Amino acid sequence: MNKILVVEDDENLNLLYKSVLEKNNFIVFCAANGLEALAVLEKEYIDLIISDIMMPDMDGFEFAQSLRDANFQTPIMLITAKDSFTDKKRGFELGIDDYMVKPIDVNEMVLRVEALLRRAQIAHNKELLVGHTRLDQETFQVTWGQQTELLPQKEFLLLFKLLSYPDKIFTRHQLMEEIWGPDSDSEERTIDVHIKRLRARFQTNPDFQIVTIRGLGYKAAIS
Repeated sequence: MNKILVVEDDENLNLLYKSVLEKNNFIVFCAANGLEALAVLEKEYIDLIISDIMMPDMDGFEFAQSLRDANFQTPIMLITAKDSFTDKKRGFELGIDDYMVKPIDVNEMVLRVEALLRRAQIAHNKELLVGHTRLDQETFQVTWGQQTELLPQKEFLLLFKLLSYPDKIFTRHQLMEEIWGPDSDSEERTIDVHIKRLRARFQTNPDFQIVTIRGLGYKAAIS
């Protein structure tokens, strides 16, 4: 069974999330803030993290940043009482995977958790199937129908990343850091150039689209 870490300083909400997740066959660990959550992560392998933002000692943003700075790729879903674009942008720039606004529907939370776990499992595979389109990480080939495209490495990795997490928004900074590396001299507009090339290559492909999210970055939409 998958292990979920719930980070929430409201004891009643913490217990509610725990109860709902356990009823859906997850193993649940609880923490009241980011510092307690880090202590749990030192002892347990966690498959997914659900974290509040406004917490004492170490809030959700600080907690998420500490994980991503340490190269922890565990999926993170942030929960907050504020439906603010600024907060969402900050969260996505830190590398979170999903975002819910209180009061949340716990049944929807379970569906989102299951979807995030599926995406995380896909991302570890060397081959990815999206509709009738197959991406092979060993050869950098993309095949659909009777067509095969051999992509340059960066283009392939960019497409593979987007399609591994359908509907997840990636900022240009995130994509640049992950694919080109933090020490790259390339500018973030390099992402736009590669996206334009990918769109041109796959404009007739019916299985997916690369969508621009104004002010944030890009996501893959699956047909």
